[in-house]
Amino acid sequence: MKILMFLFLLGIDLHGATAVIHSLKYFYTGSSQVPNFPEFVVVGLVDEVQMVHFDSNTKKTEPKQDWMSRATEDRADYWEYQTQVLVGEHQSFKGNIDILKPRFNQTGGVHIVQRMVGCEWDDETKEIKGFSQYGYDGEDFISFDLKTETYIAPNQQAVITKHKWDNNEAGIAYIKQYLTQICPDWLKKYVDYGRSSLMRTELPSVSLLQKTSSSPVSCHASGFYPDRASLFWRKDGEEHHEGVDQGEILPNHDGTFQMSVDLDLSSAEDGKKFECVFQLSGAKDIVTKLDKAEIRTNEVNPVPVPAVIAAVVVLTLVLIAVIGFVLYKKKKAAKCPPSPDTGSELSEKLNPES
Repeated sequence: MKILMFLFLLGIDLHGATAVIHSLKYFYTGSSQVPNFPEFVVVGLVDEVQMVHFDSNTKKTEPKQDWMSRATEDRADYWEYQTQVLVGEHQSFKGNIDILKPRFNQTGGVHIVQRMVGCEWDDETKEIKGFSQYGYDGEDFISFDLKTETYIAPNQQAVITKHKWDNNEAGIAYIKQYLTQICPDWLKKYVDYGRSSLMRTELPSVSLLQKTSSSPVSCHASGFYPDRASLFWRKDGEEHHEGVDQGEILPNHDGTFQMSVDLDLSSAEDGKKFECVFQLSGAKDIVTKLDKAEIRTNEVNPVPVPAVIAAVVVLTLVLIAVIGFVLYKKKKAAKCPPSPDTGSELSEKLNPES
């Protein structure tokens, strides 16, 4: 898997699945000469929801969810300890960049080292999976294989690191313990802390969209949670793939998710036989039949000439009425005292001092 800068979301295909797989992931990003960006940033996510954040500017580990305040129940110095560890990791990542530049025949410029480490836990089968991998300048550098308990080097520059880490028995033992015991234990605690939020189910609104009459029809679902959902076109009761473009699941600003799936009607024999299906584990399917009357489009229909003439007549009558009212008010104002001046007040509200 490619590790790309700021690509913190990993897609998990659970189409038709009923089990819930929980995950705990930490993303470390160390950089050099990236303008307006901290040298070191750490983001922690539970079930793809960010719950902690640290960066080298603030030098402080901070909660991103209210329920993370419960972390001190299991460790009183949780936040101080996390900060201390990550301050040290900042220096390690700076050193990693200095080590890797010569290996890739580099000197100055922008460079990025990333690490993704964490685990997944299936609450039905109780199966646990752990992962730890590093990337450099947007490419995979080295990863740990939990099954063989060895490191995998995808390029020649990583072979030196592989040999060194493979021969570090204490290091192998620790990363194995972290991925199979420590990480899953904390994951279960975090899920318990945020159960009311993380285990909730929210169904989306589903719309049919089309730019023009010749464009593909897009079935768009927005506002669902969690992201373990699927959206697809169905024809005659069977899932349809021809002329279909499946979009990715994307986050909304409110913590919910959205996704789209497009259908090219030019390749469809009979559009009336199609329906869009949204599936979310534990919820009833939302089925939207392909009805041209329900499709929202940006295409503007031409206005009939009689309608234009009628609109012009109505507008003319309105203007005559407005002019008559203004003349009447002017005559009345000459006989009445002036009203309070509210111009300055409105100006102050509309143009507040910065």
